[in-house]
Amino acid sequence: MFFLGGAATAPHQKRRVSLVISGGVVVTVDRDRRILDPGSIAVDGDRIVAVDRPEMIANTFEAHESIDARGRAVMPGLINTHTHAPMVLYRGLADDLSLMEWLQKYIFPAEAKTVSPEFVRAGTRLAALEMIRSGTTTYADMYYFEEEVAAATKNAGLRAVLGQTIVQFPAPDAKSPADGLNRAEQFIQTWQRDDLISPAVAPHSMYTLDRRALLACRDLGVRYGVPVLIHLAETRDELRLSRKAHRASPTAYLESIDFWRPRTVAAHGVWVSQPDIAILKRRGVGVSHNPESNMKLASGIAPVVQLRGAGVPVGLGTDGAASNNDLDMFEAMRQASFLAKLDTRNPRTLSASEAIAMATIEGARALGMDRDLGSLEPGKKADVILVSLAAARQTPVYHVVSHLVYVTRGDDVQTTIVNGRIVMREGKVQTLQEARVLAEARTMADRVRAAVR
Repeated sequence: MFFLGGAATAPHQKRRVSLVISGGVVVTVDRDRRILDPGSIAVDGDRIVAVDRPEMIANTFEAHESIDARGRAVMPGLINTHTHAPMVLYRGLADDLSLMEWLQKYIFPAEAKTVSPEFVRAGTRLAALEMIRSGTTTYADMYYFEEEVAAATKNAGLRAVLGQTIVQFPAPDAKSPADGLNRAEQFIQTWQRDDLISPAVAPHSMYTLDRRALLACRDLGVRYGVPVLIHLAETRDELRLSRKAHRASPTAYLESIDFWRPRTVAAHGVWVSQPDIAILKRRGVGVSHNPESNMKLASGIAPVVQLRGAGVPVGLGTDGAASNNDLDMFEAMRQASFLAKLDTRNPRTLSASEAIAMATIEGARALGMDRDLGSLEPGKKADVILVSLAAARQTPVYHVVSHLVYVTRGDDVQTTIVNGRIVMREGKVQTLQEARVLAEARTMADRVRAAVR
């Protein structure tokens, strides 16, 4: 130790952290949309503690484990704001149909014959495998036997907002809305303090529930302070039915019965007017935009530009793989951008940067989770993905954000980290036995085939 002017100077002590990711192109999606090329991230436990240049991180931190991210983009984990995870087992069962025909003639009958706790477990494991492989770290779900979805999601190491679905007619796990609400309350009580699972209540839609049931769902969400997830104004048929029954749009009808509360997420929002958008803004409702499902079912084009311009938080969703037909959020980003450009006839509409924001920080904001998720910043949860930039179709790289939206596919993701835990490393999923998951899904598909003949 040396002394100068009577003061002692101690050697620099590095802080010990659990993980350092170094050398990649770090796309922060923070308020300033910083891109560090190269950059590094220090993680301690489940939180990010620093994002900076590699030399600064190396000089400040000593890591228990390091990941060399050179040749890769490092970005926040993707947030899928609307899906039905177990429905991957209906992928390709019925295609090229409108929503109501698809639901009423194929999906609802298939669900009545095949959905069970075992079906939901197998479907969720398959969905989790697909999401981990394609960079989704958080997803919002509405389905039946949601306790099985939660257990399978937790075991896979993913983060999720999971809503127990309530419908008016007998469902696979509940004979009535009252039964569904009882199940939802038990589900909330079981999972409300979990570090990965955020329970929710999920009234299916205003056209599959009466006023009393809708308000009971609202009250349950308010009582426990959990999100409410609902389909909203997905098709022109829904708009027509609502006007005929209530002389109001779906959004206005729900407003008239005092349904809307903060932490409500409305999926689709295709057929919303300017007055509807004003209601959603005033009520603090988040919207999940599902461009691929909306296009495939010919449901329409959501007014994303108007919603975002009004200050409504809009995230991206894939919808279920039965209507998409995948859970790839990179594809959702690309199609959202293309669809908005086509709709407005303006190539500047919904830029690559805005599309990434919708899949990350804006999705987190729509779910009411942006204090913890959606960007790479100190203090936020360590949900991070590493994306290869080495493929032939990705060469050369001039603008990394452009490549992530207009070129990248889910299978370019190499490493997925959730809550500071590496759930996929260099393309190998750590939390699921892939061969077993696929075999289980194929067995379940055989049962679906036999049931729907």
